[in-house]
Amino acid sequence: MTEQTAQGHPPTEPPPITRELDLSPIQRKTVKKSVLGAMAGNAIEWFDYGIYGYLAVHLSQQIFGGSENAILWTLFGFAVSFLIRPIGGAVLGPLGDRIGRQKVLVFTILMISLATAAIGLLPTFDTVGWLAPILLFLLRIIQGFSAGGEYAGAAVYMAEHAPDDRRGFWGSFLEFGTLLGFSMAAILVTGLELIVGPEGMAAGWWRLPFLLTLPLGIVALLMRRNLHDSETFTEAKAQDTRTSAWQVLRDVVTKQPKQLLKIMGITILINTAFYLVLTYMPTFLTTSLDMDATQSGLMLVGVQLVMMAVIIPLGALTDRIGRRPVLLTAAIGFTLFSVPAIMLLNTGNIVLQVLGLAIFGLFLVMLLCNISATLPALFPTTVRYAGFALGYNVATSLLGGPAGLINEALIQSTGSTLVPGFYMTVAGIIGLVAILTFNETAGRSLRGDVVPGDDDLDRVAIGESLIGKVHDPAGELEQVQAAAAGSDEARRRDTD
Repeated sequence: MTEQTAQGHPPTEPPPITRELDLSPIQRKTVKKSVLGAMAGNAIEWFDYGIYGYLAVHLSQQIFGGSENAILWTLFGFAVSFLIRPIGGAVLGPLGDRIGRQKVLVFTILMISLATAAIGLLPTFDTVGWLAPILLFLLRIIQGFSAGGEYAGAAVYMAEHAPDDRRGFWGSFLEFGTLLGFSMAAILVTGLELIVGPEGMAAGWWRLPFLLTLPLGIVALLMRRNLHDSETFTEAKAQDTRTSAWQVLRDVVTKQPKQLLKIMGITILINTAFYLVLTYMPTFLTTSLDMDATQSGLMLVGVQLVMMAVIIPLGALTDRIGRRPVLLTAAIGFTLFSVPAIMLLNTGNIVLQVLGLAIFGLFLVMLLCNISATLPALFPTTVRYAGFALGYNVATSLLGGPAGLINEALIQSTGSTLVPGFYMTVAGIIGLVAILTFNETAGRSLRGDVVPGDDDLDRVAIGESLIGKVHDPAGELEQVQAAAAGSDEARRRDTD
C-alpha cells in the first residue's frame, strides 16, 4: 500500500502493468495466437460487409428488380443489419462477460459466415418477386445480430491478451484484419467485374463472393475453437458473484452511463467515416459522380492497401505517445477537411480525386489504429464486453451503419453531392467532444474493477512514469508528485 498521496485521495495499490519483455516464450506465443484468431474472424466479418457494399449496384438489379428506388432498397438492406445490432450487443455482450469471450466469438463467426454464404444462394427478383428482398433482409438481420457481439468481442479478447505496454501495436492487427477483409472484397469484386464484365456479373457471378465466405469462415472457426480466455477475464470472473447476463447488462447501464456515452460519441465518428469511405463510397462514386465502377474500385483498393501498410506502425506509435493525441488529430481532421475532400472528388480530375480519398484514408487509419486498444479500456473488466457491445452497436445503428442510406437519400432529395462531407463534419465534431473526455489509457492496466486510467494518481504515488495526460479530475497531481518524491527521498535516507 502507498502512503497518503493527497488530501481526499486514499492510498490504493493498483494492479501491475504487464510488459512484453516480462512475458515468457509461451505467453508471447499465446498473445500471437490470440491476436491472429481475433483478426481472422474480424477479417471475415468485414469481408462480408465489404462485398455487400461493392456489389450494391448488382444487388439492386438482381434482388430488387432494378426499379427506380432499387439502390435505396439495397442500401436499406445494408442498414437493416445495423438496426438489429444493438439487440445482438445487449444479448451477446453480457453473455460474453458471464460465460467467456471465446465461446461467444465461436458462435458469432459461425452465424455470420452461414448467413453471408446464404445470400449467394438467394433467388432473384425476376424468379420469386418480393420474396427475394424479404429473404435478403432476414439474412441481414441474422448477420446484424451476430455482428452485435463479434467486433466488440474480438477487440476485448485481443486487448485483454496483449501486454499493456504494446496494446496499441497488437490492437492494430485487429484493424489490419478489418482492412484486409475490405481489401479482399474490393479486389475480388473489381477483379470479377474486369474478367466477366457486367453481363457475366448479371448472369450469376455476383454470387461467388458471398459463397466464398463459407470456406473462409470455417478457417476462422477452427482457429477460434482452440483459443482460451485471458487471465484478466478469468481473474475477474472468479470474483464475480453475479449469476446471469441480465445482471451484467443492468450493471453496465446503471454504473457506467458516462462511459457508454463516451463510447457512443467516438463510435459515431469511427463508423460514419468507416462506412462512408469503405462501403458507401463505391456507390457514391458510380451513382452520384458517374465514375466507372472499375476505376472507383481500383482507387479505393489503392487507398486501402496504403492504410494497411501504415496501420501497424501507427498503432505502435500510440504506445509511445498515447492514444488521445492521435485520436484528437483524426477528429479535428474530419471536422475541417471532409467537405474539401468531397469537393476534390467532385472535380473529375483523377489526381485530385485520389487526393480526396487519401485525405479520408489518412484520418480514418488514425482512428482505426487506435480503437481496438482504446475502446475496451473505457470499461472495467466485469462489464467490458457488455459496455463495448452495447454502446458501440447503439451508436453504429443510429448514424454509422445507415450512413450510406441517409447520404444517398439526402443527395437525391437535395441534389447536392457535398452531403457526405457535411455528414462527416458533424460526426467529427461529435467524436471530438467524446475524445476530449477520455482517460489516456496507453500503458495502463486493464485489470481490476475500475476504468483504466482512473487510478493514475495511485500509479504516480508509487513512482510509475505514465504516458500522456494523467487523469487528475480534482487537481491533485502536484501534491501526489510531491508526496511521492518525499517518499523516495525518505527511502534513500533509510537505505544510506
